[in-house]
Amino acid sequence: MSKRENYEARTEELLAPIAQACHVEIYDVEYVKEGSEWYLRCYIDREHGVSIDDCEAVSRMLSDRLDETDFIDEAYILEVSSPGLGRLLKKDRHLEKSLLKEVDVKTFKHVEGAKEFTGILKAFDADTVTLETGDDGETRDIVFNRKEIAAIRLTLDF
Repeated sequence: MSKRENYEARTEELLAPIAQACHVEIYDVEYVKEGSEWYLRCYIDREHGVSIDDCEAVSRMLSDRLDETDFIDEAYILEVSSPGLGRLLKKDRHLEKSLLKEVDVKTFKHVEGAKEFTGILKAFDADTVTLETGDDGETRDIVFNRKEIAAIRLTLDF
């Protein structure tokens, strides 16, 4: 396990009882470097969304627990937020909750002449993601190798 993965896993362990006490769920935890700064980002969610007060409460409690355990070597900035409307679907649990919803898929290389697709998330497994695409009643399935996918997001509906 890399240092990054270890930090994310340990943070998620600390966050679990806090999320439960605050009646939110953990959507994701990531430890990333942007420029010269390290960020520990914790995304929380609940069925009808989270408020700024939810984020603040979780952030305060988690910050205290992180200070007590002090397992992260570098200086970092803690951020607690909602994953947002156009959230990234990175984990199987995200894909599971998004089945039969409209998503945007971006691939690293051209697939059938394109790198961006929008459609209904129909299925997924360890190796593939299936998207139902089409217009005017003409639909078809496109099966993507998960290694080909750069990002999957919920489609923003305006």
